[in-house]
Amino acid sequence: MSNFFPKCPECGMPHFIKILEKSLHVCPECNHHHRIDSQSRIKYTVDKGSFQEHDKHLDTTDPLGFPQYEERLKKAKKQSGLTEAVVWGTATIETVPIVLIVMDTNFIMASLGSAVGEKITRAFEYALDNKLPVIAFCASGGARMQEGILSLMQMAKTSAAVKKHSEAGLLYISILTDPTAGGVTASFAYLGDIIIAEPKALICFAGPRVIEQTINQKLPEGFQRAEFLLDHGFLDKIIPRPLLRDTLANMLKLHMPYEIKEVNNQYRMGKQYN
Repeated sequence: MSNFFPKCPECGMPHFIKILEKSLHVCPECNHHHRIDSQSRIKYTVDKGSFQEHDKHLDTTDPLGFPQYEERLKKAKKQSGLTEAVVWGTATIETVPIVLIVMDTNFIMASLGSAVGEKITRAFEYALDNKLPVIAFCASGGARMQEGILSLMQMAKTSAAVKKHSEAGLLYISILTDPTAGGVTASFAYLGDIIIAEPKALICFAGPRVIEQTINQKLPEGFQRAEFLLDHGFLDKIIPRPLLRDTLANMLKLHMPYEIKEVNNQYRMGKQYN
């Protein structure tokens, strides 16, 4: 029965799954934003049928021969239906073409491994070659310890790809969801031209419990949550999920080159009179 009436982890209220789906998995009682998978993110964000996935079958190996890592990868693939913790491809939002990156916490908590870093790097390289803006939904528990230094190298690799994309004058919108932590926060997640977060998302490098144990002090209430970070200048905006698609559409249109705006206007006018 719990699959049909999942309880909100924030207020404890059960809701019929169809009602949650209608509200984009935002609790009608307390506005808690449930974690959602990559396919739901894509569905709620881009124009219907416009998403074309790239590098779908690119996955990782076990470079260090880490104990039980191969078994854990197989289990994650089976449970999530993904080959890795990130999905990327091309799509449109209100006819504006974009490159979309979506991290999925259902795959080993969207940890940053070699294949994840490679996919994200390829996404920015494709966007650079085709002069497209990038929208990235970031979510991660941090670097993937089973890959050691190879995982940490992805921080520099993805950051370099973002820098080249930025130097070409192209737009990158980073959306931080719950949780965004560790090496992802310390690299491409915080390199966006515009940085948005969902309400109450945990955003950090080290978690609050680790910090409390390290400094032996009680942290302020709401520390490392999106609202705290916004108050302290680390975010541009907090956008509730039901408003996010329209917000992204407006941002993309504001930043579109004049030539693309003209093509889109002609497309809409043709659609209107056909």
